[in-house]
Amino acid sequence: MRRSRSPLLLAGALLLVAAGSGSGAHAQELSDEQLSGVKARLAEGATHSWELGTRAQALIEFDTPSYSVLNNSALPPPQGSRPSSLDEVIGIAQGVVQNRTKANVQGPQPLIDAGGGAAGDPPSIGVAVLLANWTGAGDEYGAAAADQLAFILEKVPKTDDGAISHRTEQVQLWSDFVYMVPPFLAYYGVLTRNQSLVQQAYDQCRLYRKYLVDDDAGGMWKHILLGTNTDSGHWSTGNGWAAAGMLRVLGTIQHSQYAKSMKNQAKDLTNWVAEIHNGIYPHLRTNSLFGNYADDSASFDDASSTAILASTVYRLALLSGIHTHLPLAEQCRKALSAPTSTSSSSSSAPSSAPSSASTATAPSASASSTAPPSPLAHFTTDMWLTPVVNPNQFGIEGSRSPEGQAFVVEMYAAWRDWVAQGSPGANAAARLQVGGGLLRRAGWACCGVVLTLLYGV
Repeated sequence: MRRSRSPLLLAGALLLVAAGSGSGAHAQELSDEQLSGVKARLAEGATHSWELGTRAQALIEFDTPSYSVLNNSALPPPQGSRPSSLDEVIGIAQGVVQNRTKANVQGPQPLIDAGGGAAGDPPSIGVAVLLANWTGAGDEYGAAAADQLAFILEKVPKTDDGAISHRTEQVQLWSDFVYMVPPFLAYYGVLTRNQSLVQQAYDQCRLYRKYLVDDDAGGMWKHILLGTNTDSGHWSTGNGWAAAGMLRVLGTIQHSQYAKSMKNQAKDLTNWVAEIHNGIYPHLRTNSLFGNYADDSASFDDASSTAILASTVYRLALLSGIHTHLPLAEQCRKALSAPTSTSSSSSSAPSSAPSSASTATAPSASASSTAPPSPLAHFTTDMWLTPVVNPNQFGIEGSRSPEGQAFVVEMYAAWRDWVAQGSPGANAAARLQVGGGLLRRAGWACCGVVLTLLYGV
């Protein structure tokens, strides 16, 4: 006997499927054209030392991954001729070194004048300068890198136990430092076969963690300690800087001639990055963005830190096989790439966090109030990431952030490499994905049961 069909029952099943599939249906990746726009704004906006260094690193990871310490290529990289994809990176180094030559700079000096006393920022350009020298751009690049190394090791003040200050005028530790200096030290050590420099890179990570980690906050790092004008808040971008910097040191060790002899150091670095992830990801907001200060509900949404932290989750999965936070990283990447029609409203509430000036004090450019609506929820029509922290005043919201642009490039480079390696841990991500996969599969299962009852199929 044929069963009677119930339109109401069938409609309910289909609604369940629609509800389950809705969140994933509109998710998207940035197109090649859109990513080119992100990179173009980055090129226009990067002027300060740390912005130039971060841009160089992002371009290495995205355009020439075989020269990145985060990929499986052996270190040191091929010496001599270089691929044309490195031209922009070498161009950054060339501009910096040529300016030093014109100024007739000699002896221990930063690659760029540390305006405002920031000793820790100029070494961020060091990897690009070392690559230029290694690939035959000229001896002046090696001399410039050596002067920068001597300056950071010999001229910058330290704590009693050896942590190099981020500042020149006082001993002060910033979480930002871990992205700028240790990767330069580690890369210099590998290229010159000087294991003590690689060890020094690890030691700086260890010492900075000793001072800045907050066990009462689940392992998140404080932003600035010691000296005057400190910031003990858990600045999301600062946690991203620290995690990304330690991953670069980890990758340098793992792919170098010191991989076997420094296994314990590599294990520590892996654990310290995971510690940051475990501390900060419970504070991810429902719109899949972090607040400027992760555990301060009054702080504004910040897409910049969201991007760099997501990039570190993909990289940790590739380097160390830790997949714990991949579902949330995927959630963040999709949210940052989503069209306007699916965007969650972003909070613009003023931050209660400190607003003291960061490394530089130049104001960021203002976005045009007459710009047409963007098709993307978190990018302007000309592909500036939004909302972002002011890169020059870490406690207030900005409008344009070169470092934020670099973080997007790094996030997509990391995601692309993760996909190319077979998306390790993706099955766990699918099982745990919030609001999407489980509900969608449950909906289809329910629909199947209903169809069986209605039609005997």
